[in-house]
Amino acid sequence: MAQKSEPLFTTSARSVVGLVRSGNEDSALIHSRLIAVADGMGGHAGGEVASASAITTLSQLCAILDSGGIDPDSAEDLLVNSLDDIDAEIGRVASHDSDLTGMGTTLSALMLYNNGENVALLHIGDSRCYRLRGNELTQLTRDHTVLQELLEQGALTAQEVREHPQRSLLTQAIMGEGSLAPALMVYEIETGDRFLLCSDGLSSVVGENEIKVGLTISDREEAVAFLIDATYASGAPDNVTVVISDIQKSTNVHDVAIFLGAAV
Repeated sequence: MAQKSEPLFTTSARSVVGLVRSGNEDSALIHSRLIAVADGMGGHAGGEVASASAITTLSQLCAILDSGGIDPDSAEDLLVNSLDDIDAEIGRVASHDSDLTGMGTTLSALMLYNNGENVALLHIGDSRCYRLRGNELTQLTRDHTVLQELLEQGALTAQEVREHPQRSLLTQAIMGEGSLAPALMVYEIETGDRFLLCSDGLSSVVGENEIKVGLTISDREEAVAFLIDATYASGAPDNVTVVISDIQKSTNVHDVAIFLGAAV
């Protein structure tokens, strides 16, 4: 009996060191039902450790998702509860090494469930998720930053935020301290939807119009290369991670999770 096809993520991605920093504090996860980007912070090796811990802990969901039989409400709870596991792991690791005190990470994760009919977006920090549907690009996440709050209050313009030296000052990050208030959003899927997850190494220097130009390139590998090149052309002051996923029907549902950046 032929295996039933369902909408899955088909993904191309890269995580690279920028032109200023010597190490990569970004991590990413690719799987047919789960993709994620984490951007670490912290002195010494803290950023790399925090983002890698977040991604490797989150990846434990892959086997559960592939097992099937998870009802929609349980799937959403599973994703939200994974944040507690990530936070606890980061706290545990930091408690055993004083050099890692104060480390933390952002996290933006997309999970397909309900037979590929829905996608849940878990978000904390200033990594971003965009959706290209037809010719319409939509930013699905809201940055958890001080400047985003000032922008919403009308105290700063979008251009002032982009040029501000403290544009990455976070109001929320996963630091092993509990008391997180993540955003969880659920969307219906349409075949042909394209999603972009990226660290702020891209979004802080490449504008939305240019991001849209990159995402409209049909070949995903070329689209990823376009966005990475655009970041380097703008000075690439930070690490940059780009994950582009198309929703396509497939029977290839038992793929192995792939790690990028510091999580490798």
